[in-house]
Amino acid sequence: MPLHSVEGLLDATTDTEVRREWAALAEAGLPSQAKHQGATNAPHVTLALGGAIPDYVEARIARTLETMRPVPVRLGSLLVAGSRRYVLARLVVPTAELLRLQQSLAAAMVGAPDIPDQVRPGRWTPHVTIARGLGSRQVGEALAVLGRARPLDGTIESVRRWDPDAGRTWQVGGLPTMGA
Repeated sequence: MPLHSVEGLLDATTDTEVRREWAALAEAGLPSQAKHQGATNAPHVTLALGGAIPDYVEARIARTLETMRPVPVRLGSLLVAGSRRYVLARLVVPTAELLRLQQSLAAAMVGAPDIPDQVRPGRWTPHVTIARGLGSRQVGEALAVLGRARPLDGTIESVRRWDPDAGRTWQVGGLPTMGA
């Protein structure tokens, strides 16, 4: 069952650069997030996950984000994860400010069911997904297509909620966006 999420959305320039990486893989015939045509698909950093996010938890999330300002982020090297099918992502270099945001959201999530260990403070690896479902040969092809990934400096400008049961997203904090 898909998990509910709290996601940091990137500024427009960084979003565009990530979408260019998605497009390059798609044009090469490789798996890519570009192939996910849903209106809710956007480059993001997952900040929190749970089996559900009850209303009282969502209210705490909103309070946590009331004074949110853009959070600087640097998208660094490419990262490969998985065993049979692989995920290709851009590692997000963790800064003190980003870690504080994630820790405050983890605290707000207390009481939500089924929080996976990988989003708990101290275990979280911030990243932006580029492709999912790559076979072992495709990993090498994808790395060749993208070449040496140059660092991308940007910001997380807003935070949204993803509800997989309803198939929708909405903004819960940060600057107003068109893509929430």
